[in-house]
Amino acid sequence: MSLSPMEVIFMFIGGLGIFLYGIKQMGDGLQAAAGDRLRDILNRMTSSPLRGVVAGIIVTVLIQSSSGATAITIGLVSAGFLTLRQAIGVILGANIGTTVTAFIIGLDIGAYSLPILAAGSFMLFFFKSNQVINIGRVFFGFGALFYGLELMGDGVGPLADLAYFQELMLAMSDNSFLGLAVGVILTVIVQSSSATIAILQNFYSNDMVDLQAALPILLGDNIGTTITAILAALAGSIAAKRAALVHVTFNVIGATIFMILMPLFVIYVGYLEDILSLNKPMTIAFAHGSYNFMNTLIHLPFVGALAWLVVKIVPGRDFSEDFQPKYLDPLLVKQSPSIAIQGAQSEVKNLGELVLSTLQDARKYSDKQDAKLYKQIHDKVNVAATLQDAIRAYLLDASKHEISQEDTERVSTLLEVSRILLKVSSQARSLADQYHNKYENNITLSEEAKEGLEDLYRHVYESFTMALETLDVYNPQALDQVIRLSQKSHRIENRLRKEHIKRLSRGECSTDGGSLYVELISNLERIGYNARNITETNLENSPDEFNDEFTVYD
Repeated sequence: MSLSPMEVIFMFIGGLGIFLYGIKQMGDGLQAAAGDRLRDILNRMTSSPLRGVVAGIIVTVLIQSSSGATAITIGLVSAGFLTLRQAIGVILGANIGTTVTAFIIGLDIGAYSLPILAAGSFMLFFFKSNQVINIGRVFFGFGALFYGLELMGDGVGPLADLAYFQELMLAMSDNSFLGLAVGVILTVIVQSSSATIAILQNFYSNDMVDLQAALPILLGDNIGTTITAILAALAGSIAAKRAALVHVTFNVIGATIFMILMPLFVIYVGYLEDILSLNKPMTIAFAHGSYNFMNTLIHLPFVGALAWLVVKIVPGRDFSEDFQPKYLDPLLVKQSPSIAIQGAQSEVKNLGELVLSTLQDARKYSDKQDAKLYKQIHDKVNVAATLQDAIRAYLLDASKHEISQEDTERVSTLLEVSRILLKVSSQARSLADQYHNKYENNITLSEEAKEGLEDLYRHVYESFTMALETLDVYNPQALDQVIRLSQKSHRIENRLRKEHIKRLSRGECSTDGGSLYVELISNLERIGYNARNITETNLENSPDEFNDEFTVYD
């Protein structure tokens, strides 16, 4: 049965759409079934480049997308969860992990795609267990993937009879760089190397391209997939841009090496096809896997050089670098845990400086909407969480060794202070979120309300700064001034609420503006209370000793 050009186009793009949806469902199901522990995997398995490669493979297999894994990695680098060197290993591993999809396609079980899809659907609709539903998503995605491939294969079949298409395939066989360009452009358009590799497998299965033309397209697919990383890093930090550049550099260098050695690569893949009796889709899968595995082996010894190169290309200093752990020496924990605890106190102050800068950013954002600043506030909160995790782990490790009762109490105090600081960091982010809501919904605040908020912020900021300055578990100082500032902030907050009620009664304030105003002053008040909590904790007071007008906020 002959197909019209419109039917060919519809069948191909429909099959591609079902394929992409299947990949997403399978990845989402695998990720959910695994417990969504991506950050934990990346944190625990990136201590060396080789372990990072393994982590990258695992994460990419879980989400079925090297682009997605790379985008997650870039986000973690931007937020300070991973260093650039750690990210390089993950990115190398992601390129190996993505080849799993091509091997799955090479199994050639398209005839069973609809029963597999049906089994997944039954699990989704007739079971209530989350685990069964997640497995159902995997089956549904698996079936949709192969059904989409079948449709794409039926759609591209008639292309083989077109004279123009035949001429293009011949041109790519004679000119490897044309094939490379086709692979790059196609992947940039589709935004999925798994999809374009699947298309290539279909073309090769239908004898539309020979191996000489197929392998340059494959290399182009690997370069084209870096566009996702580039897009993810455009609005990111300097560290994110460097991580994206690593992904681009890795694939461009690898493709260049293999283009130079293309005749040998064609012979090697042809030999694998004959000796292992591979079907055509599996031949492309082995070529894809071999390229990424060998490219990773080439780059693995040069991780340090690659990091140095991208730092030179993208110069500058990122805020996440300024707040990396500076005083947490693991050797001191074993040799002198008491001195290690002193270092942890300095790190807690480092965390406090980060939180203070986040609070300053939130204040700046209140004056003017700035997307870059808003993102930076959220990134700083993530960096604070990472730093607090490191401090907590370090102090708990120190407490396992033989230390004095005084040091035990100091560890407890520093753990509590770091927890409070992380809470203030979240409250600063909430402050920015509230102003973001103001901008997004065109909510207006009266000049009187703005002046009142500025007055409250000034006192809260001053008390928080002073609390950090007086933080010393070895020599706690008087907190009279912090208490006075806290009480003054409390009085200001009460005055602002009363004035707000008067404005509401006079109809001078909108409902949305009034609601936002109350949220803002409540948030600032909590930050002020937590500033006092820091000093109270430092002096080892218990909540029973607080006076009646003092409230502890979590």
